[in-house]
Amino acid sequence: MRSRNLMAAALVILATVAAAAQELAPVQLPAPQMTGGKPLMEALALRATSRSFAADPLPAQLLSNLLWAAWGINRPKEGKRTAPSARNWQEIDVVVVNAVGAYAYDAAGNRLKPLVAGDYRTLAGVQGFVKDAPMTLVFVADTTRMSGASGSDAVAYAWADAAFISENVYLFCASEGLATGVRAYVDKPALARALRLAPTQTIVLAQSVGYPKK
Repeated sequence: MRSRNLMAAALVILATVAAAAQELAPVQLPAPQMTGGKPLMEALALRATSRSFAADPLPAQLLSNLLWAAWGINRPKEGKRTAPSARNWQEIDVVVVNAVGAYAYDAAGNRLKPLVAGDYRTLAGVQGFVKDAPMTLVFVADTTRMSGASGSDAVAYAWADAAFISENVYLFCASEGLATGVRAYVDKPALARALRLAPTQTIVLAQSVGYPKK
């Protein structure tokens, strides 16, 4: 009986350790670099959609720069962003999905807040290339922030606001020689369940980012 109890206790300890190992910690990003890059007209000339990615992850500094360009705070006194949003609702969350888990970008803290551990990149799009990209950005609209918007208006605003952010990502990637591609072709219910989103959170678009495959 004692040996059984010891074995049961050991299994509990192992399960606890395994669960702890799967927990994600917040990731503090380096301060974004807000200078440099290609001139706007050159970036526009290079803007393109890619469906071929190398597996190499982006360095922390490059990731910080990318997220700031996408949806960072560029006017700290007002808390306003690099992309517009209807009525300044700022209802879009940028979720980073990579090989270890999913994180929400916290622009004010310049960090990644953990959502769920695990590799859910294959759920971020139904095309075969999606799994090859080291990272996919998922644009999630939180309707609780859209005070006064009707159902149809909220959907239209969310799509427009996500598209503004997506274009920022495109221009940054063009400037930095990165590959990127946005899509709406996502199994949104499955990905929402995996990310443990609330009923008031809606996936709008997903956009893969990485180095070009050589």
